[in-house]
Amino acid sequence: MVNEHFKLTARISSSNPQAIKPVLQKLVTKGSIKEEEGEFRVEADMMGASAKELNRGFLSELRRAEKKTRLRAEWTSSSGTTQRFFDYVLKKTSRK
Repeated sequence: MVNEHFKLTARISSSNPQAIKPVLQKLVTKGSIKEEEGEFRVEADMMGASAKELNRGFLSELRRAEKKTRLRAEWTSSSGTTQRFFDYVLKKTSRK
């Protein structure tokens, strides 16, 4: 499968933020992580087969560190399609 470029914008909350912080730092190599009001705000560039696969892998890694982690993510592909997820569930797809 061909990898595509995605821009991630996410809000991540957890019952143990200190447990997921090192995992976030490992996952986000190209981007920024900001801790605000008990949650993390992430903006990053990632490569992957699909937004669904990237989202699933991202949340799975975070939940290995802390089971009670919630992810609200928006993945925008280089073709302009934006997919919004709450945890593993796709909530909305839109095109520019």
